[in-house]
Amino acid sequence: MHDDRTLVESRLERVLEERIRPAVYPESVPLQVAVWHAPGEPVPVEEGLAAQTQPIAVGERWGAPWGTSWFRVNGTVPKAWAGRTVEALLDLGFNENMPGFQCEGLVYRPDGTPVKGLNPRNQWVRVGAPVSGGEEVVLHIEAASNPVIMGHRPFQPTALGDKDTAGTDPQYVLTRMDLAVLDETVWELVNDLEVLGELMHELPADSPRRWEVLRALEEALDAVDLQDVNGTAAEARARLQGVLTRPAVPSAHRISAVGHAHIDSAWLWPLRETVRKVARTAANMTALLEDEPDFVFAMSQAQQWAWIKEHRPEVWTKVKKAVADGRFVPAGGMWVESDTNMPGSEAMARQFVHGKRFFIDEFGIDNDEAWLPDTFGFAAGLPQIIKAAGAKWLLTQKISWSQTNSFPHHTFRWEGIDGTRVFTHFPPVDTYNCSMQGREIAHAVRNFKEKGRASHSLAPTGWGDGGGGATREMVAKAARMRDLEGAAQVVWETPKEFFEKAEAEYPEAPVWVGELYLELHRATLTSQARTKQGNRRSEHLLREAELWAATAAVRAGFAYPYEQLDRIWKTVLLHQFHDILPGSSIAWVHREARRTYEKVAEELTAVITAAQHALAGEGDTPLLFNATPHTRDGVPAGGAGVPSAQGTVTLGERPGGGHVLDNGLLRVEIDERGLVVSARDLAADRETVAPGKPAALLQLHPDFPNKWDAWDVDAFYRNSVTDLVDADEVTAQAGEAGASVRIVRSFGDSRVTQVLSLVPGEPRLDIATEVDWHETEKFLKLAFPIDVHAERYASETQFGHFHRATHTNTSWEAAKFEACNHRFVHLGEPGWGVALVNDSTYGHDVTRTVRADDGGTTTTLRASLLRAPRFPDPETDQGVHRFRHALVPGATVGDAVREGYRINLAEREITGAGEVAPLVAVDNDAVVVTAVKLADDGSGDVVVRFHEAHGGRARAVLTAGFPVASVTVTDLLERELSGVPAPERTGDSVAVSLRPFQLMTLRLRRRA
Repeated sequence: MHDDRTLVESRLERVLEERIRPAVYPESVPLQVAVWHAPGEPVPVEEGLAAQTQPIAVGERWGAPWGTSWFRVNGTVPKAWAGRTVEALLDLGFNENMPGFQCEGLVYRPDGTPVKGLNPRNQWVRVGAPVSGGEEVVLHIEAASNPVIMGHRPFQPTALGDKDTAGTDPQYVLTRMDLAVLDETVWELVNDLEVLGELMHELPADSPRRWEVLRALEEALDAVDLQDVNGTAAEARARLQGVLTRPAVPSAHRISAVGHAHIDSAWLWPLRETVRKVARTAANMTALLEDEPDFVFAMSQAQQWAWIKEHRPEVWTKVKKAVADGRFVPAGGMWVESDTNMPGSEAMARQFVHGKRFFIDEFGIDNDEAWLPDTFGFAAGLPQIIKAAGAKWLLTQKISWSQTNSFPHHTFRWEGIDGTRVFTHFPPVDTYNCSMQGREIAHAVRNFKEKGRASHSLAPTGWGDGGGGATREMVAKAARMRDLEGAAQVVWETPKEFFEKAEAEYPEAPVWVGELYLELHRATLTSQARTKQGNRRSEHLLREAELWAATAAVRAGFAYPYEQLDRIWKTVLLHQFHDILPGSSIAWVHREARRTYEKVAEELTAVITAAQHALAGEGDTPLLFNATPHTRDGVPAGGAGVPSAQGTVTLGERPGGGHVLDNGLLRVEIDERGLVVSARDLAADRETVAPGKPAALLQLHPDFPNKWDAWDVDAFYRNSVTDLVDADEVTAQAGEAGASVRIVRSFGDSRVTQVLSLVPGEPRLDIATEVDWHETEKFLKLAFPIDVHAERYASETQFGHFHRATHTNTSWEAAKFEACNHRFVHLGEPGWGVALVNDSTYGHDVTRTVRADDGGTTTTLRASLLRAPRFPDPETDQGVHRFRHALVPGATVGDAVREGYRINLAEREITGAGEVAPLVAVDNDAVVVTAVKLADDGSGDVVVRFHEAHGGRARAVLTAGFPVASVTVTDLLERELSGVPAPERTGDSVAVSLRPFQLMTLRLRRRA
């Protein structure tokens, strides 16, 4: 037989596109259209419905960037259409390739009832099935003219990312506003042909099944009269039934399709627009659930559910009913789909606390899974947090984006730093926006790495990023692939149903230990420095506010601000979303974030101040309030007292030029250029700085990645570097507080001022850096070449620290050329180490070289300070920034932990009557308290969370500064853990024993 495969395939493509799809709506009549353009920000629904409109015609332009237009469409169903299915086709000017990234709408009836959302892949509204003819149709559309930020040429700088710079030119052309007859037979034929055509292309060319499908398609096309598609579609469908009803082979891969709309809580749109995106998507999905009995939809991010409840109660009513039916499923149990690299220990825990509690309170649903399809890598401390929140599964697909190494598993157990393991799945479909295309399903089957051991995978199905969700076409395709030879078996299931099946069939899944590092988007650890500083500052202010408010509530009857703290936590958690904290959103988002963080700081500072005054009482004794988990200047952790004297610092001249700072513990030499050339640990008689290399050196790199400007830094950035060694001025001063050297440098259009300080009694060099930054596409680093031979180093993560290699033996290690830290990075040899602590930077790199002259090893640690990408915010990080770091020679990991807290928690001094004893004291510095607070349920119980921080086993006694009636071990939600015995208690003291990095939460009921 001759090979006519290409001929038939090309015929199918053209006939579908030019004849059959256009016949889905064979008849139409235009609707009358009027519009009201809302001034400024979006208005309440009732105001939009009542607004006075003006006529607008198809073909006219509408929609200033970020504007809202309320369209009113009306018409009459022709009498001749009686008995047929009729829909309104409402095309606002859509580009079908950009669902979620351009204009959108939410359709209402005149009484304010939401109907469904409109987007480029969902432009219809059902009028009747069947209609009687003569019906009057009136619909209102709340249309958002969101501009296209990432167009056909992506990553181009644009002023459209902020309403203040976007201008007012209309963005869209009203394209179609019609009533139309839907020919359901033709619509079904389109889905038949698409499913079989897509399946055919994925089957091997020598497969009998491929040829069987090809011949059936040919016969179906022969049955279609191209001048009467509607009259012949049924016969064409009949000719396909044989191939469509052939069942899948017994060994077919099984795909759990989960309806999904990954909605970025902010990204190329502001937070206020996400509120509406969520409502549009939820309205769409509740409508689809009503039409499709097999369909299941899952939505994560409790914040987004809360937005619907607060801002769109009419949509919320439908959502609640669908949840009660078990088909609109809360997923993930987190407040938002946050970044997981940068949030601190408590913040990461509170993501689950607030997310799970919302779903429990609203629906009685306690999620077993963490759902993070798009997060940019996963910190090694996360498994323990997931388990401590009462969950046991994790889903993500983002690691499939890694550029260098292909992850070896799709289903596995992920082990964190403390040994906790969670059952984890990476959907092999490699997208969180699956649209049920044949190539996607075939890719999932081919790509699945657990073949022979497991047979189940999950496909998050629906348009996402900007929302939209699944479509009726996706549901139709899935139905055809439920049991179809040559395809995977597709069935709609909830995340829980999938995970139960997957875990049951794969009890001995392989184990991956350590972080899930994304070999991409590394620059998100640095972009938008002010957002990152706001996050770090807010996390530590929340720690202080809870600690001092709880202490004052117990000791002085202070009114604990439950609702205020709850609200502020949710605000901070929202801004940890994986496109806000990472710095990859438009200018509008980060402008608002800065203002939000300022308000958060103001509120929390007021809480802290009020609580401390309530504790201090009246008096003139100077008191230092110590919110760190370690003794500070003689004041115990969590208490207040008179700080102890610390000694002196000398300032001298350095031979050859420069200055010498010496406090008896550390001697630092700064040359005439203002560079640190020596930092000698006097107790160990050991030099810190590698010979011939200056420390505290600012280095400037060109930074123009191949794509994803705000997200990526590519390895080639290291090929060029400028050391900023020239100084405009170098001055020194000394006083009672210590000695310092101030250095001013200019480069490009920018200016930097550094102050290098030594304080009495502390073996650390404080480094304050102020940068007036006006560079473009540059990367600024702060370098410390250390005389240390180390094959690995430690950086802080949630509830502990994680080790990475200093070498590049394998491609896995080489790919980690930019990595995340929290408050510290630690390098060490047996018996001696160095820590670099920071108050707000997250990115760093570590490299090592062997010196030719003495054979020693120079290990260079560099903190990442600033970038200047131009997309999506063309003015990223322009302006003044202030950073604080400290170099701690001779530091153990325990010293690094202590100094990391010190630099992040402000010294607060007030006058009062006398010392304030800690509410809770711990007798082992290896056991670090991360939270002291009152229980969220308002009972007055004291909740204490702590963990082992040094990486070894630890015993400690926790002593309460109040009478204790009982002690229970709880999960993160402060619920008693079943099967876990209460710790040994003697009076008001509790003895605990912890594994390396183990976290524990205790609930202490107060005795009356």
